[in-house]
Amino acid sequence: MSSSEDFKKHIEKGYTTKGDFINMGAAMLDGEAVTNAFVKIPLKTLNRHGLIAGATGTGKTKTLQVLAENLSDKGIPVLLMDLKGDLSGIAQPSPGHPKIDERHSKIGFPFEAKSFPVEILSLSEQDGVKLRATVSEFGPVLLSRILDLSETQSGIVAVVFKYCDDNKLPLLDLKDFKKVLQYATGTGKAEFTKSYGRISTSSTGTILRKIIELEQQGADLFFGEKSFEVDDLTRVDDKGRGYINILRLTDIQDRPKLFSTFMLSLLAEIYDTFPEQGDSDRPELILFLDEAHLIFNEASKALLDQIENIVKLIRSKGIGLYFVTQNPTDVPNAVLSQLGLKVQHALRAFTARDRKAIKLTAENYPESEFYDTKEVLTSLGIGEALISALDEKGRPTPLAATLLRAPMSRMDVLTDDELEDVIGNSKLVKKYGEVIDRESAYEMLNEKIEKAEAVAAKEKEKTTSRRKTSTRRRSTAQNPLIKVLTSATFIRGALGILTKILR
Repeated sequence: MSSSEDFKKHIEKGYTTKGDFINMGAAMLDGEAVTNAFVKIPLKTLNRHGLIAGATGTGKTKTLQVLAENLSDKGIPVLLMDLKGDLSGIAQPSPGHPKIDERHSKIGFPFEAKSFPVEILSLSEQDGVKLRATVSEFGPVLLSRILDLSETQSGIVAVVFKYCDDNKLPLLDLKDFKKVLQYATGTGKAEFTKSYGRISTSSTGTILRKIIELEQQGADLFFGEKSFEVDDLTRVDDKGRGYINILRLTDIQDRPKLFSTFMLSLLAEIYDTFPEQGDSDRPELILFLDEAHLIFNEASKALLDQIENIVKLIRSKGIGLYFVTQNPTDVPNAVLSQLGLKVQHALRAFTARDRKAIKLTAENYPESEFYDTKEVLTSLGIGEALISALDEKGRPTPLAATLLRAPMSRMDVLTDDELEDVIGNSKLVKKYGEVIDRESAYEMLNEKIEKAEAVAAKEKEKTTSRRKTSTRRRSTAQNPLIKVLTSATFIRGALGILTKILR
């Protein structure tokens, strides 16, 4: 039996699956695809999270596109973070190409061009479904972690939320939260001190500065109503295909604080909302986090701990998280250890540091009698990747250098007219398009302050009037002429003279 036949049996045995699966392509040996040696990822294990890594230009985005398309075809909705703006083409079928046909001939199945149901989402002023959340939905713990507050400052945030709950003051946007902070150390200082203890102005000042920093990255557009309902990410079309929700982030690449704020709030909301489902045969929703280093680079220790906890727990809700980045070292070890599927595109060794990173990356993969992993990592071509997954029993599959299938949809952006059509036909754009600014803590406290100031002004006016009257009385009483004219002796004498005259 030849080495090629041994290898093919090795792959077929390792990637055998009884349930539904995604066919990623054909395994490669000595740089050539072994036709029909399919690398299959069971749907059952896709909620065990994953990583797509590799140097710039090696095909990470196309791999993400292939996974998203096939998940949609299986009726599984997807959320994609589109930081580079090159994923919207999923809404249109691929125009095809002879090189694509040649690739699929090597893999062992024909190429099929398709379009997929797409929803365009936006965190900013770009067109699309507006994603918003209220401050109340964040809660004091999450908000404190996002703002990277100290224990004392976090306590003040908790008091603010408690005060608003006790007084039925809705906390909807950041101006509501800032107003309550200002009220706590201003007009309402006595009220807060009596019920909740003294609040330091220096601490509230620090919190306000951090909120302003968040606002400068565009968070004032994110906080507010109408709140986005995460169930709307799980829609399927009339053909049973899952919607591919594309979040356009091309204009917030330089605002990582806003990006990480949104991601953490979304994951927390999904975790709180979705029911437990244990080990099911298919995931409920898959999220792809492109440029994942933007989340981790700007995250505080508290924020990282929160992300790590969510990654560990959220898979029981049927949610899979896939981190897309240039190097696996961009992802913290505590998160990396939780990932079941790893798709590693080529890495480039230009420096000693690069070679060290490649060595560390190679050690994260199972050993293989067919590959020198370090050598393969630097010799993979575009659209080729090392894949290590989990089988249906949760065991690592054999390491497979894979010639990846081509995306079925367009590998390019939509034209302005095409994008306008997608957004114009969206039901969610209509649902979340209206900005609601109902009466909340900001307006209620302003009204309360105005009433308090009006009462204080009236009291001041009354006090001033009483003082003037008292002053006039004292002035009159102290005048010598008035004293004489109003004395009892003078009055009796005057009355006596009048009596004589009248007689």
